[in-house]
Amino acid sequence: MKKRFLPFLLLAALGSHAQQTDYSITGVPFTQVKLNDHFWLPRIQTNRTVTIPASFQRCESTGRVKNFEMAAAKSGKFCTTFPFDDTDIYKTLEGASYSLSVFPDATLSKYLDTLIDKIAKAQEPDGYLYTARTIDPAHPHAWAGQERWVKEAELSHELYNAGHLYEAAVAHYQATGKKNLLSIALKNADLVCSVFGPGKRGVAPGHEIVEMGLVKLYRVTGEKKYLETAKFFIEQRGQRKDYDAKNKNPWKNGSYWQDDKSVYDQTEAEGHAVRAEYLYSGMADVAALTGDQKMIAAIDKIWDNVVGKKMYVQGSVGAIPDGERFGDNYDLPNTTAYNETCAAIAGVYWNERMFMLHGESKYIDVLEKTLYNGLISGIGLDGKSFFYTNAMQITNNFSHTAMEPVRSGWFDCSCCPTNLARFIPALPGYVYAQKGNDIYVNLFVSGDASVNVNGKPVQIRQENNYPWDGNLSFTIDPKKATQFNLLVRIPGWANNQAIPSSLYSFQNNSTQKTVIKINGNVAEYTVDKGYAVLNRTWKKGDKVEVILPMEIRKVVASNNIKNDINKVALQRGPLMYCGEWKDNDGRVSNIILPEASSFTSEYNAALLNGVTILKANVPAVDISNDGVNVSTRAQSFTAIPYYAWANRGKGEMMIWFPEKVKDVQLMASDEALTPVVNH
Repeated sequence: MKKRFLPFLLLAALGSHAQQTDYSITGVPFTQVKLNDHFWLPRIQTNRTVTIPASFQRCESTGRVKNFEMAAAKSGKFCTTFPFDDTDIYKTLEGASYSLSVFPDATLSKYLDTLIDKIAKAQEPDGYLYTARTIDPAHPHAWAGQERWVKEAELSHELYNAGHLYEAAVAHYQATGKKNLLSIALKNADLVCSVFGPGKRGVAPGHEIVEMGLVKLYRVTGEKKYLETAKFFIEQRGQRKDYDAKNKNPWKNGSYWQDDKSVYDQTEAEGHAVRAEYLYSGMADVAALTGDQKMIAAIDKIWDNVVGKKMYVQGSVGAIPDGERFGDNYDLPNTTAYNETCAAIAGVYWNERMFMLHGESKYIDVLEKTLYNGLISGIGLDGKSFFYTNAMQITNNFSHTAMEPVRSGWFDCSCCPTNLARFIPALPGYVYAQKGNDIYVNLFVSGDASVNVNGKPVQIRQENNYPWDGNLSFTIDPKKATQFNLLVRIPGWANNQAIPSSLYSFQNNSTQKTVIKINGNVAEYTVDKGYAVLNRTWKKGDKVEVILPMEIRKVVASNNIKNDINKVALQRGPLMYCGEWKDNDGRVSNIILPEASSFTSEYNAALLNGVTILKANVPAVDISNDGVNVSTRAQSFTAIPYYAWANRGKGEMMIWFPEKVKDVQLMASDEALTPVVNH
């Protein structure tokens, strides 16, 4: 394994000499964290055995691979729908590379080399790589324009494709030591840097990610031009003269592309949610590497805006279907919530970077909320069915309130399935982080981690049954007695904070506190930036126990969110819960959760691959057979983790439930009436 990684380590070391500054905190690489976790390891295995193979098969069957073959032959007709379809291959390659790092697979490795050879042959001599043009330059994709780059600010996605190529190339190089894909990426990046920059062509990329990709190439090679070009792209925003600032149309004023003003002047999240969060991630990377404090201040304000005014209770963002974008402050409707899966993934990328900039647990709190709820809800338990959007509410009563509650194996625009394929195997890299003598425990995932403190190897074994149980165990095994700080995140939800803002809160505060024991003895500890600081000289076999209170909490929203007034949602640990038709007499839109309702929890190993469910006796509204009388009756109510819904067929789902009925709206419908809170 060490021999395989030697080329990367040498280049990374060379690159580090060129870096004057960087994140003060770095994640412990996923290759140094070996999982045996009951929750995450099966998902990673399913990704390896089901998701990645299915993704490659679908790239073959839909013509995505054929596009590269035709580009190499300079003959044919682009045979898929979107000019960014190339990225589905790049993203799956990235995920497969991560998987190879942990699970060597000669057959998969050979298949990747075959694909990479096709990509190489499709690349033009100067490095340009974009099958939607190269197949037939005289008749490029309608979104691309007759010349290279002329529609990059809006529709062409030429640089978006490049960004995903760079990220895949770095992952593949790190995993295998092979330079075949990296060489393709560097050739393309050299072209991009020769075309764009001060005194050359300027553009604010219409769909960001090239900025993040260029930074990764810089980290591998130490070539400053890659970092400089990433910064140049970010600073090009707000310079176009043809946008109308007074026009409320986000495409006409530039806000859809985050291009209506300089990034230094942006204070709230706007436009397409995935593009925006990729931009903010790229800004964090560039700011960390250049020491640009003004850029950091800008993304700090935007983060406050998202978490304080534009995030759903299960960690999703991007409320507005029209443009897959952020809405106005507090514009968080449940019936039409969009919540693209890619936006959840982008949110994890961004929040990890914010943590590495500032070292505050609130960023990991948001990351965890998104990860366990709005992100993995995007993939079915089978590993091959997906949600592009993640609904907040499905009812049978009124057609205008219902988004389709059925997962799909693939989409014409399949960015979300392939994004999941690349994200899931990288999950172990989010568990721990390090800053000198400080070792951060960010996520509670069972497994063994290898770190070095002052050149001394330390093994950390984490054992738990999270997220179902709050009892966490850590065994510290330094090769020699070693002094360092173990910083264990105390989740906000364990400290009466539903989210690090006033957007959501728990209805009643808990008196239970997090208990920490060291070698069986209750330990006094200080909390710094949300982390319990355990400072000692650690000896082999030292054991830390952390006991988190796993109470069932009722969540209420700020009154600024009009759709959630007088409603409650349910949370236990990091998980948000929902009611689904399957467990509740065929429907859930008639359920009321009074303030006095009391819930119990129980683990059901046979349900949905094993979940803890919540149960209570609550009122349910009934309509008489003749449709004249409305009454309530007591009913057993079961809630399941939100991420697990829509794995048992099509039917109703609710997250927010009214506490009482103040009004019944009589509306024409083939279905029964639904009680609604009178706002």
